Amino acid sequence: MTFKELGVSEDIIKGLEEMGIHTPTGIQEAAIPVLTEGAVDFVGQAQTGTGKTAAFGLPLLAQIDPSKEEVQALILAPTRELGQQIARQLFKFTKYSDKIFTEAVYGGEKIDIQIARLNRPTQIVVATPGRLIDLMKRKAVDIRKIKTLILDEADEMLSMGFKNDLTTILEATASKERNVWLFSATIPQDLNEIINKYVNKGARRVHIDKQDAVNTGIQHQFVSGDDNSKLDTLSYFLKSMGKKRGIIFTKTKTAARTLSKQLAAKNYEVGLLEGDMLQKDRDKVMRAFKNKNLRLLVSTDVAARGIDVENLAFVVHYQMPDQTDYYTHRSGRTARAGKTGVSLALVNQYELKKIRQMERELGIRFTQIR
Repeated sequence: MTFKELGVSEDIIKGLEEMGIHTPTGIQEAAIPVLTEGAVDFVGQAQTGTGKTAAFGLPLLAQIDPSKEEVQALILAPTRELGQQIARQLFKFTKYSDKIFTEAVYGGEKIDIQIARLNRPTQIVVATPGRLIDLMKRKAVDIRKIKTLILDEADEMLSMGFKNDLTTILEATASKERNVWLFSATIPQDLNEIINKYVNKGARRVHIDKQDAVNTGIQHQFVSGDDNSKLDTLSYFLKSMGKKRGIIFTKTKTAARTLSKQLAAKNYEVGLLEGDMLQKDRDKVMRAFKNKNLRLLVSTDVAARGIDVENLAFVVHYQMPDQTDYYTHRSGRTARAGKTGVSLALVNQYELKKIRQMERELGIRFTQIR
């Protein structure tokens, strides 16, 4: 289908095409017609990197009344980076349509600065749960009249310990006029409890299969060898990629720190992202990477949440993830906006079965590189 067939306006489509977005993804095809209908609760299950921001963002923008200078919608996201990314995309979507003002608020920035911004006309607030609670306590934001509450990556917000904050926000916005749109890669038990309590029993539900979530622009490759040869294999691959940029994933913080030091010793322009970093250090690394002062990022899975960098040519799985979902999250960092990319897994002989398992579960084919 096309965005026009899904009911998206010509002005918005013009903005999408300028961003290189021409064809709807599976979750966009499933969600946009439903959410455009109007007052409806929604539960969408789809992997990270499948275009969920446009899936909820395009119908939301169509519902906002630009003439009303009040908060009409609230979007909750687990991390600062994802919140910033959502706000940027909403801004780009509306380049050729009526001005709709979005404000992103999150921890790690002075709250007084964010309060000052919220005093300006704001129709959509994108927030991390903890910072929103702080702003609510200061009466700096009024969310009582919102028509739409969106929870993006809801499972990740719960795994980060935001359950009490989420229930507080859901209680504070509980009115008959308010709809909840919930998007998540998985539906664990504690998230199911929230859905049963706060989402309308007649909510529309959509589940995009893992096979449908896979980006067909990605070449999935693997190299088999012993663990001691991984660094040499990685170095050979990086040389073959010339000046192209990418992300290298590890499972653990210790492995990420070690690998980033090893690559720096080989004179690679490399940055590190791991969960124990201070926000200011993380921001510094991300600025350098986005400004192309760094060619490579070494990152753990959790630290990579919310990363949105254009034109990444490759992803390397230096350590294979334990979960198939994590592989989809990782590989989805490349081949965005219609481009192609490489997802290379470095595996030992015991991990070959993981490759075969992912081929079955995701409906993809790995090519062995020798």
